Amino acid sequence: MDYTQNEITIFMSNNKEHLAFGKKNYKWMLFGILLIAAGFFVMSLDSEPMGFGVLGLTVGPIIVMSGFGLNFYAILANPKSEEKLK
Repeated sequence: MDYTQNEITIFMSNNKEHLAFGKKNYKWMLFGILLIAAGFFVMSLDSEPMGFGVLGLTVGPIIVMSGFGLNFYAILANPKSEEKLK
């Protein structure tokens, strides 16, 4: 099936409305990934052997889990409801 240039342009412009995530979702996901990386970095800073100090057992995992929670929120947040608030 051959499409004309006009049909392709219309399809491409309408396709942006059907993306699964909005701009804010991607920002939240990026921030969540950075939080996860920061949590692993904090765990690596622990000076105790095998990471059994406060940073390796408490602070780092809390940061990592908050990053995963933020990514979970970013995936489930409805981007269309955010646009309606504007």
